[in-house]
Amino acid sequence: MKFKTKLYVGFGVLFGLFIISHFVIMIMMNQLNDKMTNVVKNYEMLNLANNIKESLLDYSMESRGIMANPPEELRGNFTKNMNEARDRVNAAIETLEKMDNGERSEELIQQLKRLNTPYFENAKETDALIKEGKIKEANRLYWYEGRGMREGMIEIADEIQTIRKQTVDKELSNSSKTYYLVNQMIVVFTIVGFLVGLGMIVWILRSITGNLNKVTSVMTKVSFEESDQLPRIEVVSKDEIGDIAVAFNEMAQALETHTMQEKQLKEAAEEQSWLKTKAAEMANMYPGIDDLETLARLFITKAAPIAGANYGIFYMKQQRGGEERLWKLAAYADHQPGTGKESFQIGEGIVGQCALENRMISLDQVPKEYITIQSGLGMAPPAHILVIPAEFQGEVLAVIELASFKEFSPLQQKFLEEIMGHIGVNINSILRHMKVEKLLEESQMLTEELQSQSEELQLQQEELRTVNEQLEEQYEQSEQKTKELESIKNILEEKAQQLTISSQYKSEFLANMSHELRTPLNSLLILAQMLADNAEGNLTPKQVEYAGTIFSSGNDLLHLINDILDLAKVEAGKMDVVFEDVKINDVKAFVQSQFAPIARRKQLQLHMQCAPDLPETIRTDKQRLQQILKNLLSNAFKFTEQGTVSLTIEMVQSEHSGAELAFVVRDTGIGISQEKQAVIFEAFKQADGTISRKYGGTGLGLSISREMAHLLGGFIEVESIERSGSTFTLYLPNDKNIKEVEHSLYEMEAAAGIVNDSSDLVNDSVKLSLPLGEKERKQLFDRKTLLQGKKILIVDDDMRNIFSLTAALERYQVEVVFAENGREGIEALQKNPEIDLILMDIMMPEMNGFQAIQEIRQIPEFQSLPIIALTAKAMKNDRKQCIEAGASDYISKPINVEQLFSIVQVWLYK
Repeated sequence: MKFKTKLYVGFGVLFGLFIISHFVIMIMMNQLNDKMTNVVKNYEMLNLANNIKESLLDYSMESRGIMANPPEELRGNFTKNMNEARDRVNAAIETLEKMDNGERSEELIQQLKRLNTPYFENAKETDALIKEGKIKEANRLYWYEGRGMREGMIEIADEIQTIRKQTVDKELSNSSKTYYLVNQMIVVFTIVGFLVGLGMIVWILRSITGNLNKVTSVMTKVSFEESDQLPRIEVVSKDEIGDIAVAFNEMAQALETHTMQEKQLKEAAEEQSWLKTKAAEMANMYPGIDDLETLARLFITKAAPIAGANYGIFYMKQQRGGEERLWKLAAYADHQPGTGKESFQIGEGIVGQCALENRMISLDQVPKEYITIQSGLGMAPPAHILVIPAEFQGEVLAVIELASFKEFSPLQQKFLEEIMGHIGVNINSILRHMKVEKLLEESQMLTEELQSQSEELQLQQEELRTVNEQLEEQYEQSEQKTKELESIKNILEEKAQQLTISSQYKSEFLANMSHELRTPLNSLLILAQMLADNAEGNLTPKQVEYAGTIFSSGNDLLHLINDILDLAKVEAGKMDVVFEDVKINDVKAFVQSQFAPIARRKQLQLHMQCAPDLPETIRTDKQRLQQILKNLLSNAFKFTEQGTVSLTIEMVQSEHSGAELAFVVRDTGIGISQEKQAVIFEAFKQADGTISRKYGGTGLGLSISREMAHLLGGFIEVESIERSGSTFTLYLPNDKNIKEVEHSLYEMEAAAGIVNDSSDLVNDSVKLSLPLGEKERKQLFDRKTLLQGKKILIVDDDMRNIFSLTAALERYQVEVVFAENGREGIEALQKNPEIDLILMDIMMPEMNGFQAIQEIRQIPEFQSLPIIALTAKAMKNDRKQCIEAGASDYISKPINVEQLFSIVQVWLYK
C-alpha cells in the first residue's frame, strides 16, 4: 500500500470523527444560541417595563412641580419634562406590545393602554384647572383620580416585570444544562480523535522509516561544495520513496548543470567588471588635459598595456601645410625614432583604410620583417596587429595601431572599442577649446587696439577742454560771444529734446519688438502645449517629447524677451518699485518652492539658514527681492555640478555703506576668476566663452539684479575663487534709508511711461478682474461642460494666432468665428448675434481693437457681451486703455492657454 493510500485511510477516519462531532456540537450550540436569544429578548422586555415605571414616576414628580404653581419662566421646563416622560411611556408600551406575545402579558399590556390615555388626559385637565386658578379641583383630580390610575399602571408594570424575570431565570437554567452537555461531548470526541490519530501515526511511520533510511544514507553523503559531481540513489521500490529517489537523481543532474552555468555567468560578470573598471580608469585620465599631444601620449601609454599590446602608435587627423592627413603624435614601446610611418592620407595603407571605413581592422600571421618589439632581453616580431579608429558624430578623428605577441581576446577588443569612443569626444572637446583660445587671443588683441584708440580720444578730449576754456574767456569779454553761446544753449536744448524723443522712440521700438516677437511666439506656445497634452492620444511618446521641447524652448525665448524689457526699464530708470512689509518666512518658502525640485534633479544639497536676531519682517519690494534671489540662485545651480548651494539671511554686524541685512548665496561650483568678476555684471556678458558655450544664458540676469538692488537702496558684492565656488551677497538698507529710497523713487516714477512687464500686467489683470478665487472656480466649473456649444468670435490680423486659438477652443467643442480686423469683426458679430464672447486683438490695420470695442459697446444688444482684449505690445497703460474702451478683461501675448481658459470661464459663468 502506498503512503498516499495509508494517509487517506488515517485522515479519512479522523475527518469522519470530526464531521460527526461537528454536526452534533453545532446542533447543540444552535439550541444554546436560541435560548440565549430568548434570554436577551426577555431581558429587554424587563427593561421596558422598568422604563414605564420610571417614566411614570418622573411624570408624577414633574406634575407635582406644576401643582406648586411655579414662576412662569420655570413652568416651560416642567411641561417639557412631562412631555418627554409621556413619550417614553408610550414608546415603551408600543415596543412591549410588539415583542411580548405571552397570553398573560398581552392582557396586562392592554390594561396599560386602557389606563395610559385617561391618565395623561387627567394630567392635561389638572394643568388647565391650575392655569384657571381652580386649585381645589386640580388637587382632587391629581390626588384621587390621577394617583389611582398611576398606581394601577405601576402595578401592571411590576407584574410584567415579574413574568419576564421568571422567564429569564428559566431560560438561563436551560442554557447552563445545554452548555455543560456540550463541554462533555467535546472532551469525549477529543479523546477518541487523539487515540485514533495516534494509532494511525504509529502505523504509517513504521511503514515509512525503513525505506526512508536507505534514501537518507545516500543524501548524507552529498557535499554541495562539490556540486559538479553528486551521488545517485538506486531505485528499489515503486512507492513514494522510489519517487523521491528518482527526483533526487534528477535534482543531482540539474544541480550539476546549474553549477556549470553559474561558473560561466561568473566568468562573464568578472569580464564585464574588468571592462568597466579599466574604462573608468581611462576616463579619470582626461580631466585637465588641454592639448592633443599630451592626450595622445597618455592615452597610448595607458591603453596599450591594459589591452595586452606590446607596441602601439597614435595617429591624429590634422591640417598641416594645407593638407589634412593622419599624423603620428605618440607611441608606446617605440625603441627607434624612425619606426612607423609619420603620416597617412585617408585611405592610404591599413591606417588610412581604417579611417576611411571607420571600422576595426585585425591582422594575423604578421611577417617576421614587418616590425620587431624590443626589450632588455631581446627582440621579436609580433603575431597580431589591431588598428582601431576614434570617431565623433561619424567623423574619424584619430587611429591607433597596436601590436602583440599573442592574439587580442574578444574582451580586450571590446575594451578598445569602448575607450576609442570616449577619446573621440575628448579630442573634439580639446579642438573646440583650442579654437576658443585662438578667438580669445584675437579678442585680446582687439581690446588692446581699442584701449590705444581710447587713449587718443582722451587726448582729444583734453584738447577740447582747453578750447572750451578759451571760449569761456572770450564769452566774458564779448557780447557777440554771449549771443553765440546762447545759440549753442538753444542747440543743446534741442539735442536734449531729441534725446527725450529718442528715449520715447526706444520705448516704442521695444514695445513694437515685443509685439512682433510675441505674436508668432503666441501661436508656437499654444500649439506646442496642445501637442504636448496629446488629448486625442494619437501621438507617439517621442512626438510628445518633441512637442514638450518646442514648448520649453518657446518659454525660454519668452523669458529672454522679458529680461531685455526689464533691462530697458532699469536703464531708463522707469522700473516700478513698491515697498511693503515682507515676511522672512515668505522669502524662505519662495526659495524652497522654486529651487528644491532643481536641487533634487541635479542631486545637489540646498541649505537655507536665518540668523536668530533677524526681524520677522523687512521693508522692501517683495517682487524685486524675489527676482534678485531667483537670478542669484539660478546662476548658482547652473554653474554647480556637485556639492551644495546655500542661502543665508543675516544682520550686518558692522556698518557697511548703510546696509543692515545681508542675503548670502554660496555655491561649490566652477568659481570666477578675479579679472572676470567685474565683467559678469555687464549686460550680455559672462565670465568667458567656455562657460557660455557649456552653460548657456544671455548674461542679463546679474546686470538686472545689480540695478534692481540699487533701486532697493542696496548693492551686490561677489567673492569667488576659480574652481572653488562663489559667494554673492545682496545688502539691503535699514528703515531710515528705505524711507529715503522711497522718496527718491516717488520723484523718479512721476515721469514713468516705459514698457511694463507683461507677466505683471497679466497677473494684475487676473487679480482685478476675477470675482472668484482659483479654487472656487475649479469647484464651480467643469471646463468642457461650460464651453461645449459656446460660440466665440476671434478678431486678429495674424492667421497664425487665429489658427492656434481656434484649435485650442475646438478641443472643447466650441464654435469659432473669426475676422482679420475690427471692421470685419463688427460685421461678423452682427451676422452672428448669438456669439457668447469675443477675443479682440488690439494692434490691427484699418480699425484697431480700441475702436472696434468702442463701436461694439455703442450697439445696445452687445453692451454686456464679454470682450477680452489681447495684445503683444505690452505697454504700461494698455490694460487701462482697454478697460476704458469697454473691454471686460485683458491678457497679453504670448497667451498662456490655461490662464486664457480661466478668464473665459469666469466671464461665461457671469
